[in-house]
Amino acid sequence: MRTITQIYIDGAFVSPHGEETADLFNPSTEEKIGTVRLGDRQDARAAIAAAKRAFPAFSKTSKAERIDMLKRLSAAVSARTEELTAAMAEEYGAPHYFTGFSVLHAASAFLNMAETLEGYDFTRQIGRAEVTMQPLGVVAAITPWNSNYGFICGKLATAIAAGSTIVIKPSEMSAIQTQLLTECLHAAGLPKGVFNIVNGRGDVVGAEFSVHPDIAKVTFTGSTAVGRQILKAGAETLKRVTLELGGKGPNIILADADLGQAIPTVLMMGLGNSGQACVAGTRILAPASRLTEILAGLKAGIEAVKTGDPKDPQVRVGPMVSQKQFDRVQSYIRLGREEGAEILAGGEGRPDGLERGWFIRPTIFTSVTNEMRIAREEIFGPVLVVIPYKDEEDAIRIANDTSYGLQAYVHSSDLDHSRKIADRLESGRVVINGAPHEPLAPFGGFKQSGIGREYGRFGLEAMLEPRAVLV
Repeated sequence: MRTITQIYIDGAFVSPHGEETADLFNPSTEEKIGTVRLGDRQDARAAIAAAKRAFPAFSKTSKAERIDMLKRLSAAVSARTEELTAAMAEEYGAPHYFTGFSVLHAASAFLNMAETLEGYDFTRQIGRAEVTMQPLGVVAAITPWNSNYGFICGKLATAIAAGSTIVIKPSEMSAIQTQLLTECLHAAGLPKGVFNIVNGRGDVVGAEFSVHPDIAKVTFTGSTAVGRQILKAGAETLKRVTLELGGKGPNIILADADLGQAIPTVLMMGLGNSGQACVAGTRILAPASRLTEILAGLKAGIEAVKTGDPKDPQVRVGPMVSQKQFDRVQSYIRLGREEGAEILAGGEGRPDGLERGWFIRPTIFTSVTNEMRIAREEIFGPVLVVIPYKDEEDAIRIANDTSYGLQAYVHSSDLDHSRKIADRLESGRVVINGAPHEPLAPFGGFKQSGIGREYGRFGLEAMLEPRAVLV
């Protein structure tokens, strides 16, 4: 049982002013594994004040000094890989393949930003003006539970590279992971107040970050509904915002695809992180001319997917993070049947042999139209829908007929063909044939999937303001 009673402000672990506590659970067993004491608005203000005090000196640090800090942070996170991985498996329930990637991804976020910073010129001449890219000030980061380490480290790395100080509100459901990660970050020995981390509720700590006049920018990853609230709250003080929000990604199988390669990739892109991913390709668009063989392949493929203990290397789908999330996904499976969709595989209830834990049966719906709620709303679980299309114009129309636009997928045996389709998709990223993540490329959404970009040069410039001096 873990009892977390401190937050991190001004370079030290301190007891919060807030007295509210929240329980922490192992989603694989539903057992309580700890408690966390939550910060309140007073704690949020103390964190902001610390970051504001640290900003003048930190903003004047050199590029070399910041690169050194980023490398130290990466080394500090890497040094406790085993503990961080175990905590993520226990508290979040992510499968082995995902936890194995997560700590590496978090540590590499600092190195990727160091690489970006090394080649970045903060001063350039434009006509008669000298233009310098200036750090914004105090940045607030609000991060979710589905990749706790990655989101915290990615946003922290960018703020440091930009010369801004930062206050961070992670998900309170990830408090054990956050505690370990904060210990790592503290060990890197950054100046006091450069980063501050406050456990707390979104409607308390997150809300204070969103309205406080000393916050220059909010960077948020989470639901579209909460993103709207942050945007409204920040409008009073004209805060800069980066919002990485929901998704309902099209997963397009073109008629010329090699199904032996495409179907396993389609399922991997749809079920990654147990389906608890904004980038999940949950709308499978299949050519009507090949629908029968595609459905047969999908059924066989998803029935072979193992669900269960996250520590088992063969498991591809772990539990949902909470009872609330489990109930939400189950309600969407019921809704799909009510809407007239048919279940190809899966359905309500837990998988066979799993009596406890917030496990979902990986589910695929057929006889789905793009107007159904299960095709339009983000479910955030291992639930996929198959929508047939007549021809490629129809596929592009269906793919773009959504309020989201975060990440899309195209599967084809012809790369040039894939690129032509990708060029017409309204999406911040398009992944062709399961291509791996590119950490230096911009990431963010079109439409209601967000505002702004993260990663690499685009992410760095989102935390800078250009100033022109004319002579």
